[in-house]
Amino acid sequence: MTDTPIADLSREEAEAELARLAEEIARHDALYYVGDAPEVSDADYDALRRRNAEIEARFPELTRADSPSARVGVAGSQAFAEVRHGVPMLSLDNAFNEDEVRDFVARVARFLKLPADEAVAFTAEPKIDGLSASLRYENGVLVQGATRGDGRAGEDVTANLLTLGDIPRRLAGSGWPKRIEVRGEVYAGTDAFAAFNAAAEAEGKRTYANPRNFAAGSLRQIDAKVTATRPLSFFAYAWGETSEPFAETQSEALEALASWGFRTNPRSTRVEGAEGLLKVYRGLEADRATLGYDIDGVVYKVDRLDWQQRLGFVARSPRWAIAHKFPAQQATTLLEGIDIQVGRTGSLTPVARLAPVTVGGVVVRNATLHNEDEIARKDVRIGDTVVLQRAGDVIPQIVSVVIDRRPAGAEPFVFPTRCPACGSEAVREEGEARRRCTGGLICPAQIVERLKHFVGRRAFDIEGLGEKQLIAFSERGWIREPADIFRLARDDAKLEALRAEDGYGETSVRNLVAGIEARRTIALERLIFALGIREIGEQTSLLLAREFGTWEAFEAAGREAAAGIPSPEWTRLAERHGVSARVMATLAEATPPDADPWPDASMDQKLSLAFPGLAAPARRALALLADDWAGVRRLAEIARNEGPSETLGRIAGVSGVGPVAARAVAEFFHEPHNRAVVEALVEQLDSVQAAERPKTDTPVAGKTVVFTGALERFTRDEAKARAEGLGAKVSGSVSKKTDYVVAGPGAGSKLADARKHGVAVLSEDEWLALIGG
Repeated sequence: MTDTPIADLSREEAEAELARLAEEIARHDALYYVGDAPEVSDADYDALRRRNAEIEARFPELTRADSPSARVGVAGSQAFAEVRHGVPMLSLDNAFNEDEVRDFVARVARFLKLPADEAVAFTAEPKIDGLSASLRYENGVLVQGATRGDGRAGEDVTANLLTLGDIPRRLAGSGWPKRIEVRGEVYAGTDAFAAFNAAAEAEGKRTYANPRNFAAGSLRQIDAKVTATRPLSFFAYAWGETSEPFAETQSEALEALASWGFRTNPRSTRVEGAEGLLKVYRGLEADRATLGYDIDGVVYKVDRLDWQQRLGFVARSPRWAIAHKFPAQQATTLLEGIDIQVGRTGSLTPVARLAPVTVGGVVVRNATLHNEDEIARKDVRIGDTVVLQRAGDVIPQIVSVVIDRRPAGAEPFVFPTRCPACGSEAVREEGEARRRCTGGLICPAQIVERLKHFVGRRAFDIEGLGEKQLIAFSERGWIREPADIFRLARDDAKLEALRAEDGYGETSVRNLVAGIEARRTIALERLIFALGIREIGEQTSLLLAREFGTWEAFEAAGREAAAGIPSPEWTRLAERHGVSARVMATLAEATPPDADPWPDASMDQKLSLAFPGLAAPARRALALLADDWAGVRRLAEIARNEGPSETLGRIAGVSGVGPVAARAVAEFFHEPHNRAVVEALVEQLDSVQAAERPKTDTPVAGKTVVFTGALERFTRDEAKARAEGLGAKVSGSVSKKTDYVVAGPGAGSKLADARKHGVAVLSEDEWLALIGG
């Protein structure tokens, strides 16, 4: 229903939609005004109200008695006494683009029947994102303060408002009416809000999502002493009931309020016409991040008060004022710095450190910059003014840079080539968008994640050692590498500290030790998988274990492979489209002479003569890499001298492993700190069990099997292990090359794929019969 265009709604559908909108908007009003915990952004809330108004405009006879168009907010909490406002505190209509602002100005001029050459003057002022309040003064003395509530009645929060230094108890100066309701906004400055949240978080207390929620929650404390501790401020900008006039224009009224002791916004200004309003809007949008408080738009009010009276009101809003809202998901702010965060898997991610700004109802201080290419593409520099948005209303990101506001001397950002957490080399592999730390098991940023993988069920599977324990032991400095886990099990002092200081019972300590000691003997494939080498998953670990048989043989192969890692130039050449392994061998075997024997030939002819037998696609690919004869000789040198070692080639040649995983093994063993960590670990182990060679004499040897559905006779892990032990390959997806699909109850898409490809489908009983029970 909510997606149906209003023009397409039937009368019955419109009636149902208005009922739904009334209920939903009322719920959001309660969350916002009473609970101080909104669930949707201002833009989403405004869209609901706008849809309601547009349906009512098309079907006026369907307007409900409880219509949101006749209501400002909701009644206040029963924790405070009700206060009736002398003049209702109505809300404003919204404009979301420049054309709507121009329409507003034109409507005002038409209503007043002004001549075409008479400009309308307005006051334009920042729309503070806080909590509206009304202050009642009698004979210059504050006698009552209230929230807006539902616009007609609010909550008596006089004692709380008296704690704000910006609110005078007695009016200063002269000329104030004997009775007046002064209205304005209670808010929290962005720096003060950030400091409060930081202190609250450090003490384990409640924090607030944004300054508006903080201001509302602080002002509506039952105990005014709590409010007094909160850094709240107040801007006065309007008035309600008054015993006598005190100004002729809005701008004069603001001057009067300031003379009586109130703070008025210094960015409030008087301008003429739509273009004057839009100039103020653009300026405030650009300066939004530097104001020191949150704003979500600009309010425009007709300046002459007699014209305001003539214009009057429509429904819940005045005709003489409008709020020009900023785009809800975007804001402009200052980029104060770029920090490099190291993820749990070693990826280096640049994060923009920003001057705090509210976007979509959330205070944003950091935003992702994705990777070094993104920084270069957008030319983001420290000190820039940037446009920020929340992607999908969740992840803040920088959209663009305001180049004409760039400070002099701002330098392009240089992305680090060393890990900021451990100092290890940060490499960026061909085709990868991000750099990654090579520190692995020694990098403090990665250590907990690496250790979680190490003790995981498919690796060492250590009982009683989960993420909580790993974090605690890591923070105490007890576990910094895998070997420390086994050292801990025999460290009486640390175990005693667990009992005495950390509250571990004797049974818990005994179980932890037993879980660790039980894994001093480990299968080779589990050890390889536990090392957390990139690209080496559980299946690849098993293939490598079966290929090399023992830990000693695998480790030796890894070290030998590390000494023969191909150069980046060799890798780029080998991965070039049209360059096959045969082409690389042809290049390596050739020895082109120093001087060009065919100076008048084309490059295609030179390549054909220098490397006989090359096919046309290969010649075209190489011609793009070689500009002259020296380039031809260089290609041959790269192919001959900079390729992988024989051992690296052997690893890559293992069926199911390939060159990418082989290179990952080589790079792991190439790092001295990784070798040291592995040596220390193996010293703590009693034995590494040699891998079992896959059987070749079973009915499923060499077959590819897929398990799907809810297996009832065995677990998925048991089924996989049994199949692999019989020489089968277990896959997670079905293709034409699949031999069997074993389907339990609830099998879905994989079963359908099996039937599509004509793959044999077996029940669990049929599978067991096939493999011999």
